[in-house]
Amino acid sequence: MSQDQTISQARSIAGQKAAAIVVAAGQGLRAGQPLPKQFALWRGKPVLRHSVEALANAGMAPILVVIPEGADPLVREILSGIKDIQLTTGGATRQESVRIGLEVLAGSAPDLVLIHDAARPVLPAAVIERLTAALDRHPGAIPVLPVVDSLAHAEMGAEGETMGAPARREDLRRVQTPQAFRFAEILAAHRNWEGPSHAGDDAQVAQADGLQIALVEGDEALHKLTFATDFAPSAPPIRVGTGYDVHRLEAGEDLWLCGVKIEHSHGLAGHSDADVAIHALVDALLGAIGAGDIGQHFPPSDPQWKGAASDRFLAHAGSLVTKAGYMLANADVTIICEAPKIGPHREAMRARLAEILGADPTVVSVKATTTEKLGFTGRSEGIAAQAAVSLIRL
Repeated sequence: MSQDQTISQARSIAGQKAAAIVVAAGQGLRAGQPLPKQFALWRGKPVLRHSVEALANAGMAPILVVIPEGADPLVREILSGIKDIQLTTGGATRQESVRIGLEVLAGSAPDLVLIHDAARPVLPAAVIERLTAALDRHPGAIPVLPVVDSLAHAEMGAEGETMGAPARREDLRRVQTPQAFRFAEILAAHRNWEGPSHAGDDAQVAQADGLQIALVEGDEALHKLTFATDFAPSAPPIRVGTGYDVHRLEAGEDLWLCGVKIEHSHGLAGHSDADVAIHALVDALLGAIGAGDIGQHFPPSDPQWKGAASDRFLAHAGSLVTKAGYMLANADVTIICEAPKIGPHREAMRARLAEILGADPTVVSVKATTTEKLGFTGRSEGIAAQAAVSLIRL
């Protein structure tokens, strides 16, 4: 859409018409994407669409997107299905692009306007609410975050930079977007701007025109995508795996369950010590990180594992979980048998599994059930076990 196209009527927010400008006219070269970063895919859809959807859901209308010259067809496709979208071509600098957008919106005379950088795709609704609420008392408002690192001025000497005077981080804030303004006043501020061609942000333009800018709480989620690493696929925060195993009961064998030796008339037969509960848990851990199953890592055809203690298998699986960047959030093991009774050994089993995995016993659960005399476990021919785990990213 061009600047002279009709601008749709803005919706009402707390009795006032609120519009938005999304600045998406930059090239985003540092992000290392084949397209300008605002049009590149991020978490399943283009960066630009994320924040425009958030603004639309918050009731902003129209939403004017300032884009590079010739990008109309691409942006129309990216924003397909979102109502009250307007497009206009930006200028040589961000400030010029914002001023152009404000002039376009002047035709609909909104009461409020939010000005947002397209490279900040996550836009929490609570931030928008705080900003618009602040405009009841101030002509402008910006989201900010505290500075947590120590700061110092840099002094350039003959041999490079050295530490200069300290800076008080308590007096400083990190500034984010969107920045919110009463429309008429921010438009006047941009028209009156006599500073350099590239202002730091719209709050600086407003402050130079004598406007008082309120500070409201921002959000770490409003991170600005800048570098190629920001677009690297991230591991999911939670992963889940399940495991199941069965071993035959035989006379003369030792019975190991969850790394605990239990006195019983029969034990479990297998290539290793046949700890069916640990084997199920190992498969659950390996499955959660997509690392195959216990047979791939410890094939029964390999003689070195004959009679091996299954705690070695579990420790190995735990190390792979850590190497993949995760830690155990919960492990739930169910032993299925008619005998022996598991209850008297449950706490020792939990403690042993936690010890092997280097986890807190409170995140490990061991329980048992029977099959009411049905099936091979009901006939005491064998013991089965199933396990479920959840992992969280480190």
